[in-house]
Amino acid sequence: MDEWHDFFLATSAAAGVLTGLVFVGVSINLEQIVSQSDSGLPGRAAEALIMLLAVLSASILLLVPGQSISLMGAEVLAVGATAYAWITIIQVLHLRNLSTIPSDLRMPLLLRITIAQISTLPTVIAGVALLTVGFEGLYWLVAGMVLSTLAALFDAWVLLVEINR
Repeated sequence: MDEWHDFFLATSAAAGVLTGLVFVGVSINLEQIVSQSDSGLPGRAAEALIMLLAVLSASILLLVPGQSISLMGAEVLAVGATAYAWITIIQVLHLRNLSTIPSDLRMPLLLRITIAQISTLPTVIAGVALLTVGFEGLYWLVAGMVLSTLAALFDAWVLLVEINR
């Protein structure tokens, strides 16, 4: 597990900084984000924070020394499943109002949902793989962390830059 130390240290630092930046950025544009709730911007903000917090949480938990592979698998599975569940709940609640969403915003919403699902599922798979296969499951976690970080940055860009266009 020593060979993974630097990776988890780097991902925890990056996720921590990015989480803080997204939080501040959302706070700056909070009035615009909340006023455009029909476009799903509050949910998008929550998704970005959830994805980054999942990367941060998994990284920090895996930095704890002396853990068994079973405990690491359970931790990754818990983080992944929690993030996936929260993001899915946010998206389902937004999809309930699909008929009220303007047609020009439906395709971007479906793209956002697809990206968030693809980004969070590898972390869930990593937890299961760690419990069943062993350390090779960490490669699924790498995919989940990279995809979640990129998806969260995409959401942050929309919330901080595109919202002001």
